Amino acid sequence: MKKREPISKIMTPNIKTVNQTNTLYDVKDMLEEEQFHHVPVVSGDKVVGMLSKTDLQKISFINTVDGQGLTTAMYDALTIEQVMTKDVETVQKTDTIHDVAVTLAKNQFHALPVMDGDKLMGIVTTTDLIDYLIEQYN
Repeated sequence: MKKREPISKIMTPNIKTVNQTNTLYDVKDMLEEEQFHHVPVVSGDKVVGMLSKTDLQKISFINTVDGQGLTTAMYDALTIEQVMTKDVETVQKTDTIHDVAVTLAKNQFHALPVMDGDKLMGIVTTTDLIDYLIEQYN
């Protein structure tokens, strides 16, 4: 196994983002449509937060009458800024897969934005790391 490979090798590039003017409904729809679990929140080019499917599930708490899932009553009451994780740690595209894995494990993160300097280049998740490991042991 190569120990010095950059995280850019396994990150997901060309990701979708949201900003604080989007609604929680927008984020919910995007996560469901795109079938991913994390989305960076940006202000211009700056990453200001991260929202996950789990964050949205935490605020959806009442069962609907028709059994279609959970209501989103709190989506009307809260903003992205109130729900997102702030002060998100980021990694650089040249950081090694090993170093990023250590950061994810140590901090119990499930996703990190990948940057090229100050520019968002992609996202890396624990699933990306597991897929990488599986590939190494095939």
